[in-house]
This record gives sequence, C-alpha cells and structure tokens, in this order.
Amino acid sequence: MASATVPLVTVFALFISAAAAATVYTNHTVGGTNGWFFNATTNTSAANYSDWAANQTFDLGDYLIFNTNSNQTVIQTYNLTTYGNCSADESDNGTFVYNSGHSSFGEALAIVVPLTIEGPNYYFSDASYGVQCQSGMAFEINVKHGLGLPPSLNQPPPYIEPPGPDTAYSSPVTAVPPPSNARVNVRLVLYCLFASLL
Repeated sequence: MASATVPLVTVFALFISAAAAATVYTNHTVGGTNGWFFNATTNTSAANYSDWAANQTFDLGDYLIFNTNSNQTVIQTYNLTTYGNCSADESDNGTFVYNSGHSSFGEALAIVVPLTIEGPNYYFSDASYGVQCQSGMAFEINVKHGLGLPPSLNQPPPYIEPPGPDTAYSSPVTAVPPPSNARVNVRLVLYCLFASLL
C-alpha cells in the first residue's frame, strides 16, 4: 500500500506545480541582461534577439520589457511584410511605435509592451533607417492563448459614433387594416405607400 502511495503523491505534486505555473503571467525582459541595445561602432545588436525569443514561451497577458535608451525604437507589428521591410513608414494600423517621447539621445528607459494578440507578433527597431533591424535588432514570437487576457488588458468593443441628425432616416411603414364595413380605396392606399417610400 505504501508503494502505491508514493507514485500517487508524486503525480499529484507534479499536477499541482504544473497548474500553479499556468496561473501566472510573465514579464519577459527582452535580450535578458543585455537589454535592447545597438552598438553603432560595430553595427551589432547587444544580443541575438531571435535566439532569446526562441527560448521563451509567450502567452496572452504577458509583458515584454525593453530595457533600452532613446537611441533605439521599438516597433510592434502583426504584418510580416512590415517586419521584413524593417520599416514602419508604410505600415498599416496593426503596427505600433513605442518610444519615450524624449528628444535627447541616450536617455535610459524601459518600454513595457503587453501581449494582447494571439499568434505571430513581430518586433524590431527601425532607428537609423532600418539599419538596426537589418543588423539583428528584430525578433518574432508566437503568442499562445495561455490563460487568456486578464481583465486589466481586456479591451472594450470599439466605440461606434451614432448617426448624426443629417443622416437620412425613413420611418417604418405601418399598414392599418380598414374597418370591415368600409370600402377600400386601392388607389389611395397605393398612393400613400408610394409617397411614404419617397
């Protein structure tokens, strides 16, 4: 009996630890301790960001933390063509540019990006006219569903502007049956229906 209890307890402990691991969201520091930097002298990135990303698991609700400075940019896109071009200049509305808003170069900053779209996500720096991206400051990730988005990241549906007063509106046509003892003037009924449609 004791020999059957040990494997059962072990399986139960593994199950609990796996369930606990799946109930948290993760902050991923891009590039690890190297951060999100580019050496303009050697034209190299501080880390191999593709290798870094390949060793991570990304889920909805996780965050990417870019420890960088104002010399680099962070571009997020869901468009493979934009990613391949290393430029956000002609991108669509699925591309986001993150920066600090600082005008001086070299200021340290942390850019925090929530993962809110499941599937392929692409990141790159288009600073120096795309040279940083072409020299390794780019990576792609595949965001899995995980626990789904936490309530703090769930977006409300988009707001739709109600029609203004100048929008054409026609009231519904209602047909009233005539009293049973009255004669129906078909021409008058057709005229009224036709006039209401105009």
